[in-house]
Amino acid sequence: MQTYQLIATAAAGIEALVGKELKDLGYTTRVENGRVRFTGTMKDVLRANVWLRTADRVKIIVGEFDARTFTELFDRTAAIAWEDILPLDAEFPVEGRSHNSQLHNVPSVQAITKKAIVQRLSSAYHRRTRLPEDGARYPLEVAINKDHVLLTLDTSGEALFKRGYRKNKGGAPLKENMAAALVMLAHWFPDNPFVDPVCGSGTIPIEAALYGHNIAPGLNRPFICEQWTNLVPDGLSDEVRDAADAAADYDIELDIHGYDIDQQMIDIAQENCRAAGLTHDITFKQLAVKDWRTDKVNGVIVANPPYGERLSDQQTVRELYRQMGTLYRPLTTWSKYILTADMEFETFYGAPATKRRKLYNGALRTDLFQYWGKKDRSKFKPLKH
Repeated sequence: MQTYQLIATAAAGIEALVGKELKDLGYTTRVENGRVRFTGTMKDVLRANVWLRTADRVKIIVGEFDARTFTELFDRTAAIAWEDILPLDAEFPVEGRSHNSQLHNVPSVQAITKKAIVQRLSSAYHRRTRLPEDGARYPLEVAINKDHVLLTLDTSGEALFKRGYRKNKGGAPLKENMAAALVMLAHWFPDNPFVDPVCGSGTIPIEAALYGHNIAPGLNRPFICEQWTNLVPDGLSDEVRDAADAAADYDIELDIHGYDIDQQMIDIAQENCRAAGLTHDITFKQLAVKDWRTDKVNGVIVANPPYGERLSDQQTVRELYRQMGTLYRPLTTWSKYILTADMEFETFYGAPATKRRKLYNGALRTDLFQYWGKKDRSKFKPLKH
């Protein structure tokens, strides 16, 4: 089976998490801004799509070179053996991006790239008429950064954050892969309590449950590469999915709670939870932040509260931050991870964070304010032998 140069794309700030996921899957990686490079066969492409929790997409690198003129772009694109990737009837739209480069006109970059591919395929398939483009879809991208051209083929189709379980959502929902990143950054162990006090549509608790059971996030959704009969052998997708299903631990008992002040959001969260097949693993309940109490220890709180971006909302949101500080500071064995775009969060929470980490929620700069608990070792469960 052919080996490809691959990249897993990622939001700014979580590339290292994608790199760790790929290393845990057994791959050698190179982390770069917005992506992680690795190599593998189509089986590895499918594994990455099925297993990656924090990545956006998995792409095959078809070509990579420098180009400062349209002639260079055309000639070097046409020199690639596109017939090894694209069958005669392939539909191959070409998206484009350009940054800090001589070739800055994106529509022209796309048109020249497409023309070069068409010429190569027409020659390879001995076609004098127009290519049909009525078969499977192969989404291509030409991205130019500082005159360096990267030609990639998207194997995911819909972005990987679209797991398929979110049947409904509230306002400003957190993407599933960002929620998974927050769970991973919290260093939560599945035998400890997990709480989201402002759960909204339930994405963070659902991602925690998937992680706790070691359920592959892409197990129940399709990927566009599965339509590529010229590249993906029959039965390979089933083989990868069966292996992922066998790796899940469906029997572990999880202590995951999601709360929200809005009963409508709790209803939505429960609907999404049912769609994810996790009804018995998460407890959702209508509850205001200020009314929550616990006598449990060694838990983790992960929250994505409102940011108060509008001036009219700021006072209400900062009062919420004060309530969080009052309730959470005494919970010394609990770790708290709170994501917000309000850079003054610590002032209203009432304590400086142990650590801050810059993340981007879409295009919005946010910080993850981390308050690490001191674990009560006497409450740890003995290891099973």
